[in-house]
Amino acid sequence: MRFNCVHTREDLADLVTGIGFLPFFRSSVPGWSLEENVDPSVWFSGDEGPWEWKGQLAREKRIVYGKFYHGKAAYVSMTCFPDLCNFRRGGYDFEGFCDDALAPYNDRLLMQAVEQHGPAPSKVIRGYCGFRKGYETVLTRLQMQTFLLSADFVYDVDKHGRPYGWGNALLDTPERWLGADVVNASDRFRPEESLERIVAWLHGWMPDVGEDQLRRELRGR
Repeated sequence: MRFNCVHTREDLADLVTGIGFLPFFRSSVPGWSLEENVDPSVWFSGDEGPWEWKGQLAREKRIVYGKFYHGKAAYVSMTCFPDLCNFRRGGYDFEGFCDDALAPYNDRLLMQAVEQHGPAPSKVIRGYCGFRKGYETVLTRLQMQTFLLSADFVYDVDKHGRPYGWGNALLDTPERWLGADVVNASDRFRPEESLERIVAWLHGWMPDVGEDQLRRELRGR
């Protein structure tokens, strides 16, 4: 399936706002990704395209971006993100995770570094953590749990002042970047209710995809 062809940043913002949850790369659901819905001429054009738009839209707080899909990048609409937080966190905040011994030691170190120094580039946060082995694994897990997001991307620049490379994610907590009122907007629902709300939203866009499959995709495991 294809929803529409994304030619511009505004097309991407509209698609994410409409569908609610969109993986960046091809997923196990055919057609459910930016990669499959973007105009091939802008995918790797040498000019501004999807790789730059992700940071711009996240910075403007029009979408939420992070490793939210099976440890890989995904866009989430501002409407669906509170339900994703409620479901993925199981109704907890990070302090509750710590109190109930659900957060490993390195997860606590990384979160502490972001809370104290963020928003900051991932490579900077890594230096504050005090551990290096397994850093990317911990970072991915915390994003999958919605405790961290990419607020923007920062780029190295060449001698002419031109940015290059893939960019380094600017890490922050959703509570600080978006506001606790946004993150907690779905707290009145049970976590499984929040999951069903997202499934129903996606199923409305993709009626040919079974709801059980969508639940598996959103569980991320």
